[in-house]
Amino acid sequence: MIPMPTILVVDDEPNYLIVLSELLRDESFEVYTAPGTDQAMGIVKEVDLDLVITDMQMPGHDGSVLLQEVKDYNGDLRGIIITAYAAIDKAEAAIQTGAYSYLGKPFSNDELIATINRAVSHYGLIKENIRLREEMKQRSGFDTMIGKNPQMIQIYELIKKVAPTPASVLITGESGTGKELVAKAIHVNSPREPYPFITVNCAALAENLLESELFGHEKGAFSDAAAMRKGRFELANQGTIFLDEIGEIPLSLQSKLLRLLQEKNFERVGGTQTIDVDVRIISATNKDLKEEVQQGRFREDLFYRLNVIHLALPALRDRMDDIPLLVDHFIKKCGTNLGKERLEISPEALRLLVNLPWEGNVRELENTIERAAILCNEDIIEPDDVQPESVSIDKSSEWSREVDILDYIPDSVELNDVLYTVEERLLKRALEKTGHVQARAAEQLGITKSLLQYKMKKYGIKKRK
Repeated sequence: MIPMPTILVVDDEPNYLIVLSELLRDESFEVYTAPGTDQAMGIVKEVDLDLVITDMQMPGHDGSVLLQEVKDYNGDLRGIIITAYAAIDKAEAAIQTGAYSYLGKPFSNDELIATINRAVSHYGLIKENIRLREEMKQRSGFDTMIGKNPQMIQIYELIKKVAPTPASVLITGESGTGKELVAKAIHVNSPREPYPFITVNCAALAENLLESELFGHEKGAFSDAAAMRKGRFELANQGTIFLDEIGEIPLSLQSKLLRLLQEKNFERVGGTQTIDVDVRIISATNKDLKEEVQQGRFREDLFYRLNVIHLALPALRDRMDDIPLLVDHFIKKCGTNLGKERLEISPEALRLLVNLPWEGNVRELENTIERAAILCNEDIIEPDDVQPESVSIDKSSEWSREVDILDYIPDSVELNDVLYTVEERLLKRALEKTGHVQARAAEQLGITKSLLQYKMKKYGIKKRK
């Protein structure tokens, strides 16, 4: 059973306390009341609250002072200030010091409930993130990864078991699933943590450059080798090297890598001196290495040397329940980086994100939030701000080559008007063709059902009963 959100209402008017508390109880909130700041702080210290609602004007301390005291006691707990129009300036000032929002009298019950739900949801994400981070710290000693999905919990447990060992680890998963984060977590939780963690993207370098990058070179080994240079393996001695996109390493280098794994030594390019190293190898790929072995593109003996421990990371679409936590994390990160400390996401935008395909996985989600944080208005991310790359059209429209739509558009019409009209008509046509079955209409348009519903609301298209 999901617990009811707990709200403290503070007001010196007894009748108003009764009316407001009854309204909130009817909306399934657990409500505490207090007539002043002293009683309120007693409740704050005794009860696990989700929100404080306070009147601005009260005898003694006003509401902004109370919320400052609340913040000093619990830096994450937020409050809503109810104020008369004349005191709105003070309410806005209070927001700068940590209040979540304010409501100017008179306001509707719907406006109040909507504001409360946003505030409670915001605090709920904060608490869940804190809980998970503490849980992960206790369980596995790291807090850089976010997720509560059972598949992710399994990953955390595997990291805990694998990290203290010297075993080679192969991490597989789609691009953007967080393979480097896992590699770092293994390193940080291993006895090698005081020593270097070095990353090499095997797909980013040509064969001759990759060999020199990995194993170093002697002076004069090739035309540009003006001086001796240590390679990544040598620099990572006693630490961990992370070979990302290991499936891209050419066959000519695979034998040299195999020798290093077997003998724990190598020679620099152009050198004859054998160099001993003690390096743990963690590799990652989004390819099926077994298939690469069968096709003769990857050495079987090297594959088994690298694949002592296998960690398979789930795609984001397989752990959709983690999206709210990830979104909250990325919003905080972007808010800090961009100086938007009050950055938040609307419930409609969050619902849209939860229902998108995320072909680029966590990396795409992070990029989407970062872009939305930059472009959004008034520090609130709305559905229009969170259209990710994976749902954009990545091919030119074949019909546009056959039909010149400019022949049908007057010169005086503005772009927004054209786009608005075309989109509205396409939505209506898709709905009519599918008998107003939204799931089918969304599929026909190549968008999600949530996005279709958002656009229907945008254009005032009524849902057929």
